[in-house]
Amino acid sequence: MNNFAYLATGSMIRLMQSLSRAKVIIHNEKQIPGDSIVFVVNHFTRIETLLLPYHIYNLTALPVWSLADYSFFEGPFSGFLENVGAVSTRHPDRDRLMVKSLLTREANWIIYPEGCMLKHKDNALDRPFFFPSSKRVRPHAHSGAAALALRTEFYRQRLIKLVERGDPEAARLQGLFRICDLRPVLTGKTWIVPVNITYYPVRARENLLSRLAERYIDNISERLREEFLTEGTMLFSGVDIDINFGQPIDVCQSLQQAIIERDMYSSSPINLDDDLPSSRLMRREAGHLMRQYMADIYRMTTVNHDHLFASLLKARLFSDISEDDFRRRVFLLASRELRKTDVYRHHSMESSQVALLTDDRYSKYHEFLELARETGVVQLDSGQLIKTDTKFSSQLHLHRARIDNPLAVIANEMAPLSALQLQVRKIAWLPDIVIRYQVARLLFRQAKQEFLADYRRFFQPGESKERTVGAPVLLRGKSRELGVVLVHGFLAAPLEMAELAQYLNAKGLWVYVVRLKGHGTSPDDLAIRTGREWLESVDCGYALMSAICSRVVIGGFSFGAGLALDCAIRVKKAAGVFAVCPPLRLLDISSRLVPAVTVWNKLMDLIARQGDKKEFVEIAVEHPHINYQRLPVAGVRELQLFMRRLKPKLADLKAPVLVVQAEGDPVVDPAGTRLLYEMLGSKDKRYISFDFKRHGILCGAGAQPVHEVIGEFIDALRQVKI
Repeated sequence: MNNFAYLATGSMIRLMQSLSRAKVIIHNEKQIPGDSIVFVVNHFTRIETLLLPYHIYNLTALPVWSLADYSFFEGPFSGFLENVGAVSTRHPDRDRLMVKSLLTREANWIIYPEGCMLKHKDNALDRPFFFPSSKRVRPHAHSGAAALALRTEFYRQRLIKLVERGDPEAARLQGLFRICDLRPVLTGKTWIVPVNITYYPVRARENLLSRLAERYIDNISERLREEFLTEGTMLFSGVDIDINFGQPIDVCQSLQQAIIERDMYSSSPINLDDDLPSSRLMRREAGHLMRQYMADIYRMTTVNHDHLFASLLKARLFSDISEDDFRRRVFLLASRELRKTDVYRHHSMESSQVALLTDDRYSKYHEFLELARETGVVQLDSGQLIKTDTKFSSQLHLHRARIDNPLAVIANEMAPLSALQLQVRKIAWLPDIVIRYQVARLLFRQAKQEFLADYRRFFQPGESKERTVGAPVLLRGKSRELGVVLVHGFLAAPLEMAELAQYLNAKGLWVYVVRLKGHGTSPDDLAIRTGREWLESVDCGYALMSAICSRVVIGGFSFGAGLALDCAIRVKKAAGVFAVCPPLRLLDISSRLVPAVTVWNKLMDLIARQGDKKEFVEIAVEHPHINYQRLPVAGVRELQLFMRRLKPKLADLKAPVLVVQAEGDPVVDPAGTRLLYEMLGSKDKRYISFDFKRHGILCGAGAQPVHEVIGEFIDALRQVKI
């Protein structure tokens, strides 16, 4: 093999990767042993043949050759593949080269036991390789990687014993394999390391690479065209590539049998292709090893949203399901069921999944739906997904599957994860009413647990309020037709909305009062929170209530009003929204001081004077039994940034809206509220002002008229029939 060409091509691959938008994430690399290794990998296409050796070389500092199907060496890329260490399956000296390079640690090897792609992953793990009553070969993974590792270790142990005995057969074998230095042979060991590569998202579209190939390569094969479509999309459109290294398998243990040891330690000459008395047993042991490493490979699949969407759709008994119901089921899988298993999870699964139930702002569902419709897996009819059952029941055509039927391929990847598949089937078969109940219960339990955890962490004696002040509240209504989500203001807590919540609940409405992150605990908690976390808090409230009731109204006070408007703009399905004293412009002197304090703090950072930074401002508050009296400068800055980003989106609001403002508000500028109202895009909007000289008009004396106005607005929405 040409090491110079290998290393030079590696530099080219490094340059290509720097231009690519693909993100490679490597897991468990510390498990890789420092001996001779056969890496067994689930995928087999040119992208792995190029990139995987490069990454393994960086981890092991040894060249990495790969065994590639002979068809890959046809066409314009044959020379390039040879330069990156790929060896054709039809190479005449293949076996000797592989065993010799492993014995001497000249190189490690990558083998792709699937070959291309198995139609059914479970077949790789079945015991029989043939149907009992048929001569047809069952599609299964190949045991060649195990045979290679066993053969290498067989000759290693044989050489160790022969050298120890001073047997002349040792010199003959050394010459057979052209080994110059026996030391690495005698001190090494052979391992098999399972490797799983998972791509997310998997999409096949026309791209720069596929267009160039069509233009400059004559008679391009269907398989090569498919690879340019899929892998070009991965490289240039961006994809996460998770590479998981499994526990190393010590193949030496498989040789510790009397029949094998008799051959292994024999003084008789043994050549590479000799049929030995132990050959049949060696083949059986290779089969055992193959099933072990294939099980390990599949177990390391990095489960992502596409896996859950595709598997749930496949497991669904009925052909139709509403979009909202489908998304709730995937939410339960991602948020709860996935954590009951020991599967590997894509990093996007580690954060809150509530966006699946609201605006899908990370486009997980949207991208899946787009792919499903493009490939004919589903049709969309008035919010109902109509599944094409044959897309999951028909056989996968190996060379076209990733283009024609990618969701079946994605669902196929999940087949060996039996524990997770059980959870998928359970969620797929549960009635809609049970799913709704479980989603609502999960979200409410999570909200309470988050509050208690934050309360314990940030509790400040003499400053933190009673737990009942900050805990989220759910009030049971008489009808599930319409529910209300209430959002408290900045520095406040759910207790601020208690009077309005009780009033609306007395009208028979379900009411949920959100606890915004950082509130109801202490100012130190609020100082580290961001607008994104507050948005998540409100979204959880909307998702909870939409699981309970058919329609949802969102309402908020002060900064909570801005959050309520933002949610209604993004979610689109809100029945209505009301905003009480929304802070487009702030009047309070402490908030106006924040920009100056922020500049001062940045200056202190530059001159390393952390002790002189002003992180909090002492303020007088209207409701000291609820509100913080230390104002976090960072928190106010986040509030201002959030409202600044909200401003250009106000025209996108389509839901009915009520805006309420106190004309003598000392915190929020009424002129700013009027401007906000004018900017709202809703055709059904109403502005009401009250002659109050205070900011907190939802609780305390004189709050009843405000409650009644809000109640009338909601009553009108209840009369609207959908």
